Amino acid sequence: MNGKLVAGGIVISALVAGAAIYYLQEYAYYRQIVPASAEADILITDLDGRREPMVTEGFEGVDAESSPLRFRGCFHTPLSLALLSETYEPYDHPTPLIGPSWFSCFDADRIGEDLETGTALAFLSERNIHPGVDRVVAVYPDGRAFAWQQLNESAEQ
Repeated sequence: MNGKLVAGGIVISALVAGAAIYYLQEYAYYRQIVPASAEADILITDLDGRREPMVTEGFEGVDAESSPLRFRGCFHTPLSLALLSETYEPYDHPTPLIGPSWFSCFDADRIGEDLETGTALAFLSERNIHPGVDRVVAVYPDGRAFAWQQLNESAEQ
């Protein structure tokens, strides 16, 4: 009988710990970004290295203070891919990071596939927005755009 109680205690403890870890990863630290706030302003770096505000509409975003890699943003831009390509710095090796499942506008797997096939193009938003972390913007021909933060080459060394 004691063995069943010990095993049951271990199973219950594991279930509680698993639920707590899931909650902490998906909900606890994330917060919605207010669309009209300074935090929702997306900058983009031109070919001369100057940052300027990007024209955006309908911004939705999440962020967390627990990690600089938790920023995600979804929005539309009226800027064409031709204009963006001629004016702004492309980003080599963009790697969208998976966000919380409840933030449904950001599909990292789909964005990553579209960047690989050339359906979307990636641009540098801000280099070293945090030490070792860049903000990247991916834009589609129809104006859909997504922003995230990823480790840069200085953090990977």
